[in-house]
Amino acid sequence: MLPIGIFTSLVGLIVFALAPSYIWALFAVFFIGIGSSIFHPEGSRVAHMAAGAKRGLAQSIFQVGGNFGQSMAPVLTALIFLPFGQKGVLSFSGFAFIGMVVLFFVSVWYKNHQPIRTPRDKQAHHQERNKREAFVHKRIVAAMVLLIFIIFARSWYSTCISNFYQFYLIHDYGLSIRAAQIFIFIFMISGVVGTFLGGPLADRFGKKTVILSSFIGAVPLTVMLPYLPLYLIAPVFLLIGLIITSSFSVTVIYAQELMPGRLGMVSGLTIGFAFGMGAIGAVLFGNLADLFSIRFVMILCSLFPLVGLLSALLPGDMKIRRWNKGMN
Repeated sequence: MLPIGIFTSLVGLIVFALAPSYIWALFAVFFIGIGSSIFHPEGSRVAHMAAGAKRGLAQSIFQVGGNFGQSMAPVLTALIFLPFGQKGVLSFSGFAFIGMVVLFFVSVWYKNHQPIRTPRDKQAHHQERNKREAFVHKRIVAAMVLLIFIIFARSWYSTCISNFYQFYLIHDYGLSIRAAQIFIFIFMISGVVGTFLGGPLADRFGKKTVILSSFIGAVPLTVMLPYLPLYLIAPVFLLIGLIITSSFSVTVIYAQELMPGRLGMVSGLTIGFAFGMGAIGAVLFGNLADLFSIRFVMILCSLFPLVGLLSALLPGDMKIRRWNKGMN
């Protein structure tokens, strides 16, 4: 599934570069999205398998790759899309092909490291898992729903900033397209650093602590961002990206430990579903910007990280370990 996911995205990439109309562009993006949704749950599972005792660090390394790629979007827009147009996308097809080759070898490693169980082992494993899930089912579901809600709000905020803040800078501050892209790049590249640091911090201080701290630290900054003068935006952007994304990989590990027998499913929920809902948020924000103003959208988005403060209600790391052992 790993190389198939990249191949699907490669097809979408090529179609997008050659798309003669908006409908074809949508068709291409559909393939890119399908490829991403195939890759991320399995990729997260492989990272979990290879992690050993450093699950936070491993998940951070895995997600830093994607976040770094996203952070380069503003730079690539300025350097490739503006001068070369949509056909400039073809220059990235070689990277996708290399990714397919690399993931083929990763898939071989993945297959060779699958645990070998006899039918009796499988039956005992399923019985034990069903017993554990029956014991903590309601509490796990409640915690998972709350976690997804928090990830959903964080995704909406990131989507709003990465897609619309540049228009706010252009419209309200009078910046050019190229200058506005620099601010988005600062936010996204600081997010790469935050994503990497979050995992090791979670290994040391606990996952719930890092998740809650990321929102406590970010909320004051996000709330005042729409009202700042231009000279303060870059440093505040740097801090917001660094702080709020420190929980990015940690929420995935937290979910995996909530439901250790469903690694693929929870990885899909915490990475794929949350990003998909973020895309729906982008459509909503675009309509709100047309209906009201881009400033209204920025003020609304600045409040979404407040939802993250609900992470104080999540069960702690020790409680999750007791749940997984069938204890109260």
